[in-house]
Amino acid sequence: MMRIPMSRFAERRKRFQRELDGGIAIVPGGKLRSRSNDVDYPFRQRSDLLYLTGFDQPDAIAVFTDDRFVLFVQARDPSAETWTGLRPGIEGAIEKFGADEAFPCSKFSEQLPELLSDRSRLYYKYGQDTGLDSVVSAALEVIRGQVRRGINGPEAIISPDRILHEMRLYKDPDELEVMRAAAAISNEAHRAAARICESGRYEYELEAALLFEFRRRGGSGPAYPSIVGSGENATILHYIENQSELRDGELVLIDAGVELDGYASDVTRTYPVGGRFEGIARDVYAVVIQAQEAAIASIRPGTTLPAIHDIALRCLVDGLVSLGALEGDVETLIKESAYRPFYMHSTGHFLGLDVHDVGHYSIAGQPQELRPGMAFTVEPGLYFSARDAETPASLQGIGVRIEDDVIITDSGYEVLTQAIPKKIDDLEAWMRG
Repeated sequence: MMRIPMSRFAERRKRFQRELDGGIAIVPGGKLRSRSNDVDYPFRQRSDLLYLTGFDQPDAIAVFTDDRFVLFVQARDPSAETWTGLRPGIEGAIEKFGADEAFPCSKFSEQLPELLSDRSRLYYKYGQDTGLDSVVSAALEVIRGQVRRGINGPEAIISPDRILHEMRLYKDPDELEVMRAAAAISNEAHRAAARICESGRYEYELEAALLFEFRRRGGSGPAYPSIVGSGENATILHYIENQSELRDGELVLIDAGVELDGYASDVTRTYPVGGRFEGIARDVYAVVIQAQEAAIASIRPGTTLPAIHDIALRCLVDGLVSLGALEGDVETLIKESAYRPFYMHSTGHFLGLDVHDVGHYSIAGQPQELRPGMAFTVEPGLYFSARDAETPASLQGIGVRIEDDVIITDSGYEVLTQAIPKKIDDLEAWMRG
């Protein structure tokens, strides 16, 4: 059941419509995608349409002017609904989802020229759907052919991203409640996986524990393919095969978060097989947790993601020297990017309806300042692959990443995923139950 009330979607639409300034916007939804033969992938609505409408059925297209919200949807069809489930239809689009008018999606090309008439600009993003691009282009040609009759069409075509993605960057109170609920589900899922992190188990068993909790607690499933990488697999950033057997002395990196009402949770913890950090793996983990704690402590309104990254990076490079992976002055090593074989990604990204959510990372060549309502991750890591000749033998096969979801508040920050332990003693106790 959608946790965000329809009144919130209506408020978002009004804000969006005010920005159109006499123009018209076309915001398409998603389509079913074939998995194989006559089997489709589970449907997931495009985030922009979901954000504005809450409508979660395929083949929908929303059209907005400053005073109208028109929704094109699949018409009711008892025969089709017997196979694939009930549809809101035209009536539901108006009564449940607040459309001023609704039409079958099959009527879109027919209705579009009239909707475009005498609109000064069109907000539409070409390149997402070539079929829809052709329909829009054809409608514009129809309008251009009516100039002598006094009918004018849009003189400018502009992507709506500038408006919509700026809106999506700042999470409203209802969004934050959903993201907190998603973090709570991810907490329980990580707990279930961590408690079977034992020698002789397989990565896919831990993945199955995650997926069970995601669905059991009301999520639609993972927000992205779950990463469960043990040993050398933990050094592959987007490892998703999840097939290997867990072995004593290894670490298991789990990067997994639920999707709830379209919103992503994105959390990573690194667990010792058998429940205890030992030897140099414990030392590597200590470096990464220190870097993450320092990065999070620096968060406040007005800071930037690059500034947070720089704080984490300095701690990581200092740690790489103490671990024997690098030699030399820390500042020089950073300047020369000597750390890149062991740390090759940034420390965070925006989070929301997409796991790598929308939003400008820089404005006029300067980093975007973080403001209250923005959500993002903080995820330093170190990766020592046996495939890399630069990796010291004592460190090979160790990968550690620690990732939390954070929102900026008026006075500082809130860590949404704080309940999932990460300090060594706390995490070991949590694994033991």
